[in-house]
Amino acid sequence: MLPTFITIAVIGAVILLWIITTQRKLVMLDENINDAMNQIGVQLSCRFDAMTALLEYSKEYAKLESELLIELVQSQRNMITAKSTPDEVMQQEGIIVIALSSIVMAAEKYPELKKNQTYRKTLDAVQTFDNMVRTSCFIYNGSVTKLNREIRMFPVSIISRMLGFRQREYLAEKSKNKSGGNEYGTVF
Repeated sequence: MLPTFITIAVIGAVILLWIITTQRKLVMLDENINDAMNQIGVQLSCRFDAMTALLEYSKEYAKLESELLIELVQSQRNMITAKSTPDEVMQQEGIIVIALSSIVMAAEKYPELKKNQTYRKTLDAVQTFDNMVRTSCFIYNGSVTKLNREIRMFPVSIISRMLGFRQREYLAEKSKNKSGGNEYGTVF
């Protein structure tokens, strides 16, 4: 009777340790996703700030268009946090793409704006943040892949449901132009 009890206690302890280890791993994977989404939020925020500076600068040349775009950006800009969804990220990205394409169109009307060093440097900053957003999105999608893969595999799938872990959504890839990227925005 005692050996049976010891065997059952050891098996129970091993199962309990496995559950604790699995839970900790799932929490780590989930936190990686949250951190990646926060990074996307930071990069989008910086990109919005650079774009707003670009709009402010282009006011000198295209006052009405710039003011309308600044109003659009300010009214529809939302902060991206760990709890944000991929759809919210894509919505914010859409606002940036609309504004940037309008800025570029305005620059086509005003060649002196397009040639101006400050305009070009600010546009380069926007594109740098675009690359950072793209990198953060790749990291986010990689983290989602790891969590989704882990919680779909048996026997972790049983424990993950009991502990409340769920599969997370990926950031969708935008449609691409012939050169492999869209003209003014991020390709994830």
